[in-house]
Amino acid sequence: MRYVTLLLVALLALVHMELWVGRNGVPRVVELSSQLREQQTRNDGARLANARLAAEVRDLQEGLEMIEERARGELGMVKPDEILVQLTGPSASRRAPPQGQPAPATDTAGKATPSSPAR
Repeated sequence: MRYVTLLLVALLALVHMELWVGRNGVPRVVELSSQLREQQTRNDGARLANARLAAEVRDLQEGLEMIEERARGELGMVKPDEILVQLTGPSASRRAPPQGQPAPATDTAGKATPSSPAR
């Protein structure tokens, strides 16, 4: 009976050794968990990029604002009745108007608003 008990304890120790240091044991589970977290992070980034692209596609399909914005920004397009004002040099945008004169107001496209004519 004593040999049977020793044999069972030895088998139990062998099973535990396989669990803790074996090929599919705890170290492998820890490694796979780390890989899973990295892959989930990459997937989240890909989902965010896909959402941005889907929103851009939806904008391109539904409205002309996105097309106009791209044409203005990338191709430098200007409408026929607009005046394009480009400021060159780093100090041109920070320069204050002379005393007693209001600053010229422009919209985001760079054209002068009706309240102040372009100079």
